[in-house]
Amino acid sequence: MRSQLFSRPAWAGILVIAVLAASLPLLHLAFPAGHTLHVSSYAIAIIAKFMCYALAAMALDLVWGYTGILSLGHGVFFALGAYAHGMYLMRAIGREGVYQSDLPDFMVFLDWKTYPWYWSLTEHFWYCMLLVVMVPGILAFVFGYFAFRSRIKGVYFSIITQAMTFAFMLLFFRNNTGFGGNNGFTDFKRILGFSLTEPLTKAVLYLVTLSVLLASLMLCRWIVSSKLGRVLQAVRDSESRLMFIGYDPLWFKLFVWTLSAVLCGIAGALYVPQVGMINPSEMSPANSIEMVIWAAVGGRGTLLGPVIGAFTVNGLKSWFTAAFPDLWLYALGLLFILVTLFMQQGILGLISQLKKPKEIV
Repeated sequence: MRSQLFSRPAWAGILVIAVLAASLPLLHLAFPAGHTLHVSSYAIAIIAKFMCYALAAMALDLVWGYTGILSLGHGVFFALGAYAHGMYLMRAIGREGVYQSDLPDFMVFLDWKTYPWYWSLTEHFWYCMLLVVMVPGILAFVFGYFAFRSRIKGVYFSIITQAMTFAFMLLFFRNNTGFGGNNGFTDFKRILGFSLTEPLTKAVLYLVTLSVLLASLMLCRWIVSSKLGRVLQAVRDSESRLMFIGYDPLWFKLFVWTLSAVLCGIAGALYVPQVGMINPSEMSPANSIEMVIWAAVGGRGTLLGPVIGAFTVNGLKSWFTAAFPDLWLYALGLLFILVTLFMQQGILGLISQLKKPKEIV
């Protein structure tokens, strides 16, 4: 008998939260500033950003929490998806840049005369959306194939994923790569002909992000609750025993690794028009490590936990960087240590323990 995706209380909670989240941009549009029910544009922007982070954390949980593959390089997939969408957004600026050229300002500044070949067709939205999926997916497939075929696992795999994202960060920092160097892409004007500064456009982007997050949650939950999901968990728990009974873990790991990278790329693509910029710092190893912390704090191996963790940690980050800007990294490190020592199942695990009836001695 096939298990249901979520329990009834979980479905009820997801539905309530989804409805409340979907109502926020509507309240922003319906009521003027100063009204009791008005939701500020800042709140809309930051919640949308957190939802992108939540999607990335959930994608990481798919490979770490359910398959036991700890990646310290998922930031590169997030950034590549953002850059792929950013190429379209840069082309959509047209002649409204500082230099009033058909080329982006950074190319004019570097005295480039034409677009590089890999910018071909990027004026088309559909093509860039294809790149959002294909670029992280192909990189993950090729990288994962050679890594998994070589039986690289554990801390060694984590190290090479961190080396990968660091190498890409250094590459994208170079001006001659055609991706804006250390400044990256910025000053976006419109998407599909609609101004990015318009409240309605921001509301639509917010609702699209929410829809993708919910759809990805359902997809990932369907995968982990299926026979495929049980094989993935067997890879995590005892890969050698799985091989003994006739399964080849390579293709299972490669599938979930590639899917996770694609979801991370989609998260990056949703992130860039709402934040308004993308630069190589998004590929820094520290960003990938933060994704791991989001999943750990929320509760890895739960899918919902990383979503909670992404909102919790980034909410704390927003407050800390405003109130105590010099102390955030110390607070983040302390949080990770406390979770590792005392809350190994994260926030969701703690909630589950509190809900269990205490044994009567």
